[in-house]
Amino acid sequence: MEIVVVGRHTEVADRFRRHAEDKLSKIEQYSPTVRRVDVEVTHENNPRQAAVRERVEITVRDKGPVVRAEAAADDRFGALDLALDKLQERLRRAHERRNNKRRGQRKFVEPVDVRPFVEATPVEVVDEDAPVHLEKPGETTEIQLGDSPVIIRQKLHTADSMSLDDAIYEMEMVGHDFFLFIDKESNRPSVAYRRRGWTYGVIALDATCECEPDAAPQE
Repeated sequence: MEIVVVGRHTEVADRFRRHAEDKLSKIEQYSPTVRRVDVEVTHENNPRQAAVRERVEITVRDKGPVVRAEAAADDRFGALDLALDKLQERLRRAHERRNNKRRGQRKFVEPVDVRPFVEATPVEVVDEDAPVHLEKPGETTEIQLGDSPVIIRQKLHTADSMSLDDAIYEMEMVGHDFFLFIDKESNRPSVAYRRRGWTYGVIALDATCECEPDAAPQE
């Protein structure tokens, strides 16, 4: 199992790197076929965000779904522990789901990013007026809006058709509030999203619609 620890806009000390590798080495107990674990550490410079200034995101890449968890705290060691607790719970769910499928049981578990592993590409901040053309899955870019601190991150993913049940399961495993997918039944681009409690919503796009061309400018 390969463990990769990187910092985003921050340096990662060897002490933290060794600590993370030691903690994550136990993941194989929950997922024996895991190939790689990515740990991304982000530091928030805003003093108003001091209580959550350190964010840790852990991504487990296995033969099956990608499982992800993240957490924030005032120090990265605490954030790592919080993220690891979430990760272990999601790995447990994934293990139970696999067992249910082997037994032939169709159980809708609480209603993971099941995208093939793609090496991360460098993120480049570009001007908002510069054209953005993402061509390969995994490519990422960030656009800064003028002189403001607002940055919009864009990333290209591959899309696989799946059922709504699987899409919600995938969403829960990566810990997101929404999940974009191609609906297997309708073949439409769709978004599953979390509502209140144990309810979810789905928005589908009519990909067959034709957009009218912009009206010609009046002289």
